[in-house]
Order: sequence, then C-alpha cells, then structure tokens
Amino acid sequence: MKSLIASAILLASGSVAAHDSSFSTNSCDVDLNAGITINQHELAFSKNDKELYKIVDNKQLVVNGETIKLTPSQQQIVSQYSHDIRAVVPEVKEIALDALDLASEGVTLAFDELLGQGNDVGQELSGHLVAIKDDIDIALDLNKEISIDEHGNFGEDLFGEDFEQRIEAAVESTIKNSMGSLLIAVGQEMLFSGGDADALEARMETFGEQIEQQMEERGRVIEEKGEALCHSVVAIDALEEAMKLEISEIQHIDVLTTNTTKDTHSI
Repeated sequence: MKSLIASAILLASGSVAAHDSSFSTNSCDVDLNAGITINQHELAFSKNDKELYKIVDNKQLVVNGETIKLTPSQQQIVSQYSHDIRAVVPEVKEIALDALDLASEGVTLAFDELLGQGNDVGQELSGHLVAIKDDIDIALDLNKEISIDEHGNFGEDLFGEDFEQRIEAAVESTIKNSMGSLLIAVGQEMLFSGGDADALEARMETFGEQIEQQMEERGRVIEEKGEALCHSVVAIDALEEAMKLEISEIQHIDVLTTNTTKDTHSI
C-alpha cells in the first residue's frame, strides 16, 4: 500500500523542481535556479531573498525597482513569458491531484477486496487523501499568492519530505486504528478458504496484480501529462533565452535550466 502511495507522490512532487529535486521524465530534466512568487498582478524572481526582477500585469518589466522601457518585440516576449509561466501552474496542480486520485483509488480497491465495499478503513484513509488534495488545491490557486523557493519547495514544503511523511502517517494511523477489523477480515478469509493460507495468499497476489495493472494504466496517463508539462517548461526556457538576448538588464540572470535528450537549454 505504501509503495502505491509513494509512486503517486513521486509523480506529484516531480512536476516542478530545482537543484535539490530535479524533475525527470524520459525527455527532460528541469532545474530552477531562483525563487518564484506569483500573484494576480506580479511575477517575481528572487535569489537569496533578494528580488532579481519582476513582471507586473504581464507587461511591465521591473529591474532593481526601475521599470524598463521595452520595444514592441521585447514587450511581446516579456508578456508571453509571464503568461506561459502562469499557465504552467494549473498543469502542476492537475498532475498532483491526479496522482492523489490514483492513490485513493488504489486504497479503495485494496480495502474493498478485503473488507467489502464502503468499509470504514478505506473511507478513513480516502478522507485523509481528500484533505491533502484540498491543501494542494488551495496552495496552487492562482487567485492567491504562490511561492516556490529556489530549492523547488512550494510554500511550506508542499511536495517535500513533510508531505510524504504526512501521507505515510495517515496510512499508518488508519491501519493501526483498524487493526481489529483487518485481523477479523483475514481470519474470515482463512475460514472461507478452509484454513489454506497458501490459497489465500495466491488469491491476494492475483488481486494485487490486477490492482497494479489498473494503476499502471492510470499512471501512464499521468506520465503523459508530466511529459506535456516538461515540454511547456522547455518552451518557457526558450522564451527566457530570447528575453535575455533582447533585454540587457536581465541578461546576467539565470532562472531556469532544462536538459532534454535531444537538446540542452540553459539560462
């Protein structure tokens, strides 16, 4: 059960990354070299708690407190860059929520097989996962401020070690609180199988393989969304490279680095 959830968390936490936790798919790696703060009006980049530059209302470029006068071509690149970064946030949210849905589905199938549909154990653990989904939904709401530090952590380490520990704690707490029900269910299964432990084990292994197959099929859809997200970030990388070439005031600032199997972009 924990391995299923860990796989889901890996998919979720890999969506956006930095030096300490690079996002990897079959096609690319993404490193974030600066912190990003996004709210309804500003997109700001920082390093070591110092603002590097910001884009206001998807059009004004502000460096060191000074609004830079842009040519039409420069303005177009800056606006597109700001817009595309904002557009990535819903992609990240969708992958994270899909991963938790995948984990919840696996939990439900497993406990329903052992304890019957609508059992308290599966419902309790699913409830924990729903609460975590709600936290992600709130944390990645573009109507509020979103902060990602230069180590890739969302706010209060939304996808970091604390997040995974929260999942594990929910699993352990639920199983501990429901140990009596689980033992009774196992005992009943043993009686139905005539006390043949091998037959019970074989049945559960077969069911486990069926769950794994279903989860893998769903997981492939999430991986495809991860690939699409990666391509979105590579496109942002290219835009930033063009922006740096066009605007001297930010040409020395490195925010994003992407490495693909075919090409390497570094800004």
